[in-house]
Amino acid sequence: MHHTSPTGIRGHVIAELTDPNGLIIARFEGHNLVTQVGDQYYGDRASGIASPTAQVTGMKLGTGSTAPSKTGAGAALVTYLTDSQQALAATYPQSSLNGSSRRITWRAVWAAGKATTASPITECVIVNDTLTDATSLAAATISRVLLTGIGSKGSGDTLTVTWSHDLLGA
Repeated sequence: MHHTSPTGIRGHVIAELTDPNGLIIARFEGHNLVTQVGDQYYGDRASGIASPTAQVTGMKLGTGSTAPSKTGAGAALVTYLTDSQQALAATYPQSSLNGSSRRITWRAVWAAGKATTASPITECVIVNDTLTDATSLAAATISRVLLTGIGSKGSGDTLTVTWSHDLLGA
């Protein structure tokens, strides 16, 4: 008898924009795509490869609209938002069980004065390169999402983005 094991990674993102009083003024909830580099990241790190893909360093934001894809143009930020490089929040990543799946949770917080823009924030990525004020290539992007409904981020606003990657097994 031959058994198949349905495996994969399912991604989910929640982005919340709050005003200076902590009130939620915009919220996005939806699915994200784990890139081919992200697949390699999880595989290398789980299997103990001698020189694994670099550890995640944080997230970056953008204003592009290209659909997310495993490779190519949709596997990285299309239009980088200046001053949007952000390290992960202090207690992240986190690992927990979600039913029979292993859930890895990532979070970054862009505080007041960081990544301020009059343009709508429409994309976010998790990256594993040096967090400089510049875009990251697809080779350093483990996951990407298009955000809808977040809008612009005022100088007093805070943006929190939380990703959950469920590692699925049979």
